[in-house]
Amino acid sequence: MMLGRKQSLKGEPVLADYGPDEAFNESADIEWVNKRWVRRLMRTCALLSLASVSCNTPKTFERIIPMQWITFSVDIVVTILFTSEMVAKMHIRGILKGEKPYLKDHWCQFDASMVFFLWISVILQVFEILGTVPRFSYLSILRAPRPLIMIRFLRVFLKFSMPKSRINQIFKRSSQQIYNVTLFFLFFMSLYGLLGVQFFGELKNHCVLNNTDLRRITINSLAIPDTFCSLDSTSGYQCPEGMKCMKLEGLPRSIIGFNGFDEFVTSFFTVYQAASQEGWVFIMYRAIDSLPGWRAVLYFSTMIFFLAWLVKNVFIAVITETFNEIRVQFQQMWGVRGHIQNSSASQILIGDDRGWKLVTLDENKHGGLAPDFCHKILRSPHFRLIVMGVILANGIVTATMRFKHDERPRHVFYEHYYYTEVGFTALLDLETIFKIWCLGWRGYWKHSIHKFELLLVVGTTIHILPGLYMSVFTYFQVLRVVRLIKASPLLEDFVYKIFGPGKKLGSLIIFTMCLLIISSSISMQLFCFLDFTKFETFAEAFMSMFQILTQEAWVEVMDETMLRTRSMLAPLVAVYFILYHLFVTLIVLSLFVAVILDNLELDEDIKKLKQLKYREQSAEIKETLPFRLRIFEKFPDSPLMVTLHKVPSDFNLPKVRESFMRQFVYETEDDENSESGIKKLNEELFDTKIIYRKQKPLKVLNTLPKVRVENTKLKKTSVSYIINDSNNQRLMLGDSSMIPVPGCKGPLKPQGTINSMKQLRIDLKKFGSRSIRRSVRSGSIKLKQTYEHLMENGDIGVNRMSSNRARPHDLDIKLLQAKRQQAEMRRNQREEDLRENHPFFDTPLFAVPRESKFRKFCQLIVYARYDARLKDPLTGKERKVQYKSLHTFLGLVTYLDWVMITMTTLSCLSMMFETPYYRVMENVSLQVAEYCFVIFMSIELALKILADGLFFTPKAYVKDVAALLDVFIYLVSLVFLCWMPKKVPPNSGAQLLMILRCLRPLRIFTLVPHMRKVVYELCRGFKEILLVSTLLVLLMFIFASYGVQLYGGKLARCNDPNITKREDCVGVFFRRVFVTKMKLTPGANETYPSILVPRVWANPRRFNFDNIGDAMLTLFEVLSFKGWLDVRDVLIKALGPAHAIYIHVYIFLGCMIGLTLFVGVVIANYSENKGTALLTVDQRRWCDLKKRLKIAQPLHLPPRPDGKKFRAFIYDITQNIKFKRCIAMMVLINSALLGVTWNKEEAHTDILATVGMICTLLFLVEVVMKNIAFTPRGYLQSRRNRYDLFVTVMGVIWMFFHTMFKNDLTYFVGFMVVILRFFTITGKHATLKMLMLTVGVSVCKSFFIIFGMFLLVFFYALAGTIIFGTVKYGEGIGRRANFESPVTGVAMLFRIVTGEDWNKIMHDCMIQPPYCTPADNYWQTDCGNFTGSLIYFCTFYVIITYIVLNLLVAIIMENFSLFYSNEEDALLSYADIRNFQNTWNIVDIHQRGVIPVRRVKFILRLLKGRLEVDPQKDRLLFKHMCYELERLHNGEDVTFHDVINMLSYRSVDIRKALQLEELLAREEFEYIIEEEVAKQTIRTWLEGCLKKIRSTSKQQNSLIAGLRATNELINAPETTEETKNGAPDLEAEAETKESETRKQKLVTLPRSDSIGSSSGRKYLAPTLSDPAARTEKERVTTKKKNNRQTVVVNKNFPHLNETNEANRMPREVFNNKTTLPKASNAMHEIRDWWNEQLAYQSQSSDEE
Repeated sequence: MMLGRKQSLKGEPVLADYGPDEAFNESADIEWVNKRWVRRLMRTCALLSLASVSCNTPKTFERIIPMQWITFSVDIVVTILFTSEMVAKMHIRGILKGEKPYLKDHWCQFDASMVFFLWISVILQVFEILGTVPRFSYLSILRAPRPLIMIRFLRVFLKFSMPKSRINQIFKRSSQQIYNVTLFFLFFMSLYGLLGVQFFGELKNHCVLNNTDLRRITINSLAIPDTFCSLDSTSGYQCPEGMKCMKLEGLPRSIIGFNGFDEFVTSFFTVYQAASQEGWVFIMYRAIDSLPGWRAVLYFSTMIFFLAWLVKNVFIAVITETFNEIRVQFQQMWGVRGHIQNSSASQILIGDDRGWKLVTLDENKHGGLAPDFCHKILRSPHFRLIVMGVILANGIVTATMRFKHDERPRHVFYEHYYYTEVGFTALLDLETIFKIWCLGWRGYWKHSIHKFELLLVVGTTIHILPGLYMSVFTYFQVLRVVRLIKASPLLEDFVYKIFGPGKKLGSLIIFTMCLLIISSSISMQLFCFLDFTKFETFAEAFMSMFQILTQEAWVEVMDETMLRTRSMLAPLVAVYFILYHLFVTLIVLSLFVAVILDNLELDEDIKKLKQLKYREQSAEIKETLPFRLRIFEKFPDSPLMVTLHKVPSDFNLPKVRESFMRQFVYETEDDENSESGIKKLNEELFDTKIIYRKQKPLKVLNTLPKVRVENTKLKKTSVSYIINDSNNQRLMLGDSSMIPVPGCKGPLKPQGTINSMKQLRIDLKKFGSRSIRRSVRSGSIKLKQTYEHLMENGDIGVNRMSSNRARPHDLDIKLLQAKRQQAEMRRNQREEDLRENHPFFDTPLFAVPRESKFRKFCQLIVYARYDARLKDPLTGKERKVQYKSLHTFLGLVTYLDWVMITMTTLSCLSMMFETPYYRVMENVSLQVAEYCFVIFMSIELALKILADGLFFTPKAYVKDVAALLDVFIYLVSLVFLCWMPKKVPPNSGAQLLMILRCLRPLRIFTLVPHMRKVVYELCRGFKEILLVSTLLVLLMFIFASYGVQLYGGKLARCNDPNITKREDCVGVFFRRVFVTKMKLTPGANETYPSILVPRVWANPRRFNFDNIGDAMLTLFEVLSFKGWLDVRDVLIKALGPAHAIYIHVYIFLGCMIGLTLFVGVVIANYSENKGTALLTVDQRRWCDLKKRLKIAQPLHLPPRPDGKKFRAFIYDITQNIKFKRCIAMMVLINSALLGVTWNKEEAHTDILATVGMICTLLFLVEVVMKNIAFTPRGYLQSRRNRYDLFVTVMGVIWMFFHTMFKNDLTYFVGFMVVILRFFTITGKHATLKMLMLTVGVSVCKSFFIIFGMFLLVFFYALAGTIIFGTVKYGEGIGRRANFESPVTGVAMLFRIVTGEDWNKIMHDCMIQPPYCTPADNYWQTDCGNFTGSLIYFCTFYVIITYIVLNLLVAIIMENFSLFYSNEEDALLSYADIRNFQNTWNIVDIHQRGVIPVRRVKFILRLLKGRLEVDPQKDRLLFKHMCYELERLHNGEDVTFHDVINMLSYRSVDIRKALQLEELLAREEFEYIIEEEVAKQTIRTWLEGCLKKIRSTSKQQNSLIAGLRATNELINAPETTEETKNGAPDLEAEAETKESETRKQKLVTLPRSDSIGSSSGRKYLAPTLSDPAARTEKERVTTKKKNNRQTVVVNKNFPHLNETNEANRMPREVFNNKTTLPKASNAMHEIRDWWNEQLAYQSQSSDEE
């Protein structure tokens, strides 16, 4: 697929060689065929053959007469050589027999076919030379396959260092995915094809003169320009006076054109053409004029949205996914990503007072002759700065060059530039000589950047030679600007990131070029006999195929070719071009995106590092307050004081004000007071026992030491103790404020205790509402009693965590959390201090008191919002609420914001009615909304400011850009309302105010949080978008500068094509007028319509290269693929074909790489914001799996009714695959009825409707059968069945009405029923279903992005109406496309989003006097606005097309990986989920989606495949899983998702798949389960023991005898039945092992990598925390605890000490039946067990 040299790898498996087995038989006797020089000769022959066939056309021979003989002789030589090679190989290998016969090898078959076509070509050329075959003969088609010989040259590069089977597998998968997406594309195309036929039918009504005869229609019969019309007077366009509307029937396709909606095939062709966003708008205007307008608008806008924006982008997703996989596989082929390194240089770190830096040692080894101070100059930043300055100055000076058309010769304009250019070149030549002198030639040459500089120096020096100035060598001069990239390290890094791994991008460019060359050569041979300019020579064919690649006017190339071929062959020509277009636009362009995305992707190990880094950053909350609050610190403190004479006991102790205390302590503090001194004092003074002796209750917990000495250290410690004490007491009295952190500032105390409160969480999902646990793994400390916080000394207790217990990353994340909380507390503390010490702090407008009732009332109004009560307030569980999404939607924003959203929307709707002729200033009805908006917004702002303050308060209204925008919108609206200008001159302040008023719709962005988030995320990725824009501007500048110097002043010509000289361009002439795209000609004695126009010598209409500004604008337009054909044609006509290379190179670089860079960067930013960019492959798959499981639902398929024979029989029929296929065929047959238009007048319509009725009856039979099989209740549970039923009922209603009435309406309903039925196909095909889900979810997820895009379009439409509402019609602006009202403006902008002729519209809006009429008011003039148009259209096009539309691609890519996972890649495939659904369906007989927890065992036993659990082998795992689900809802019913989520956790390697926080939580949870199961088992076992002891105490005297009896019982044969009442069970064996292994080290399961996994393996092997995963070796306990890998063991129980472990070892051995222990051992053991059991029981009773 890609090109890459095979690397020499020793000891590899069999290499896949996609070249022929050329080395065959080498070992025996090297035949001449296999010698290296022969192979090289053959490759050269392949290239010669390609060159020869590319020159072999009649027109080429006409232009270069000897070429016919040259190609003939080359072909003969090449053919003879290839034939001899083929014969020799046949001789060596055998033709059909032998070890590897010639004709059984694929590559040899290819070679033989090439030889065959070479002979055909040679024979054909002989006949052509002899004159037997005419010059333009269709026999030249026989040469068409010859260019494929290029593959022979290329295949030598296609040797991959991988096993052949692996490569075949990858290609098979890639082709499968591309096939599936193409199928999806075809589904949508067919849907729109069928709809088009029924909606529009034949569009052939034209306005013609009243006296027109239908049999003799000429070009003069039509309106100018030709207009479609409607025969129905109530809809469509009505012809003007003197004309009538006539249906032009009987005209052949070659005249009226090939697109339309006449029948399915034509419609399908038209839909494809429109989906390529080329020419769709003209088809739409045609439909709007001919039929009711709503049909066309609805049809085309949805088609563009779904087909062009969504479905096509699924291709990018598929190819990127596939490419990612290939990248992983072909890592060796591309090579590892390197970094720029100097080969010989070694670097060391050198530090100075400013910091550390890497210094290359070799920098001091100079190969040059220069003294040391020269080297210092060379290395100094000043030298580099001077050089950059010179280059910049050179670029700017050259850019000032401009040409005018005032009859002066061209050289006058650039004469004085020549001398400055000589000066700049001399300076830069000196720089290079200086560098070579300093570094020596070898030292200079080894840097690649120096090679580039040298090339520029040589080129520019040649360029300033007098004869060569302003020639092609100008390229070297303009390329100097590229050196400026080095000036910005940011830009340099970015460029390296994209283009550094050049192999991929390089091979892709070569691949695209080869594709273009081969396809051009083939097309040329296919169509060169047609005798028209598109394919006459190789150069023309190349330009045509390149034009199709850029999609600009590609339909024209296809139509022109179809027009000239026979009508029978025209469809084949269309298929050929469509397939080529599909391949290059969807697959090749997607490959560019894939490569760029791949270059932006990080390596897996870097991702993990970045994840940690990201966590650290997120932990570092800003400690400092914003500047608007810090300003209070500048003012002196003036706290409000209050005196309390007597504190009653029931009155909560007021908090001791820290900020107040501190000022008494810190005032005399000096530098000696280091923290260590204070700590020491703390230990000396306060850690004595005397301090803590109990005294009678006072207001403080510990008495203060009686200190006489005035010492700051003492003062400090005393005060800190008072503060802590006060806080502790408040805590004990139940104050629920934040728990403060006592003691030192650092996060860790000397003992290694984390000194911050752990984040408390109520983990309802996992623990129910029973227990509130800390998310610390150090045991279940409960916080039920308040006093548990306090340690003996009155400090607040923190969990002690010994260092050997915590894993590094475990501790790491705890530290980060601690750090974050401390920062948060410090910040809160600062805010608290300001609150205490500044009366004006947090007082809105410095006037509203902080705690006043008025302020609280305002806050109540501002913050009131709808509470859906989705969670139960008591238990905290999710409540089942109907229409949950509606409730969530209502609770999205506050009531006040809802009111404002409504008001803003109403105001915007009112603005929609404003036009230049129906203005708000004159119409009271429009002013109502204006007044309402301003009044409501005034109230809103007043309330918000009075509640939270304007600027200097913590929750101030103006604290971000969104609020500034709000205030700005308000002020503009207020000013406009007060002023209401009656006169608004163009370009005046009043018009600017009206334009700014159009910002109002953007208010919704600030009101809806989701919309704000979209904008915020876009702005966060602004850096990369800016870098890409900078690169593109640089590229445009280089090409524009070249264009100005070469083409400036040269492109002007006379508008009369017959005149070539400027002096002759005078007078007037008749200019033919464009009438229609139909190929009509004038009748007898008629001429083409034409008008008399003056001759003018001028530049082309829309572009020129006379100065840098115009050149840049031209190239910016070309960057969107628009208008480049005009530039190409003008350059060829004015300066010759060689200059067309300029524009082709620019388009290839700018569009293929530049624009795909935009796509890549926007997608990469999106995934970064979503947090998916840093996920490793396994983590990403886990996230996808979780989302997929969330979407998965229980099957709504009732089980087979075994008791009832008839129902079971019907059930079997409906579930049979043949029955399902039959129904699918019926749907397709039913849909095929829409292949022609259902028209009441046509005879065929009745037959089609009757067949439709029969189909509906058959579908009715299917519905009835399913109702019998499933019962109506079971049938209606499935959404798909409900949809089927709805469509069938609609069908039956339609049948009834149709038989009764038979009118247009019933036909319309009839075809709509069939269309609805067509959708059921997606449910019947798994892949289509997945892709439909992808697109469906993408649309939902991108709702806010699409809505945001609409708001932006609406803002531009309102502004456009004010600036360009009255512009005169021109090339792009006309009756249908204009800005006369906001509605037409939105339609126009939607068209511009698709890129349809946006540049023509822009130039029409730039029109200036004398070509238009200026006036006093903007609604009276028909002029445009040059600057306004430029800014308006360019910003709109960039924001919407390059940024917002690419967000859609990003969303589709995200969802694509979610739905469309491969069986092998997925952690759980669709088959596994389906298997679980089927199993669930068996157990959940009532189809309620919940089952009693006791039935989970049945599900686990019934599961097969990856989820299978064997209750015998994986006994422990089985128990853990059952217990986990019991735990979940306290033994209540469990849902479908509970069980499958639990299985998903147990089926993956959590170490790889889970991110850190989730991993810690999961391990803790599993550990708790393990512990509880162990306790349960021990309890059961001991109860069994006790029962046995009691029952046999009469016969047996001692405990030993009883134990022996128990032991005998345990050694008895196993019974499989489980006992529910806790009788002694053989599970005890496994469980005792389990309980003691809690202290042991675990081992990670070896898990095969996700790519090579076989779908048959069992996934539910014991996971990390399952004791079954432990090997025998590890069962013997080790005492090294610090190198523990996974589960952190609970150390909370002091009675579980090391002796227990020593005592348990014999038990382990005993369970393994190796030796029998002595009775005394058993005695000891049981005593220990017994104590433990008692302790556990007391512990658990405490807990409960």
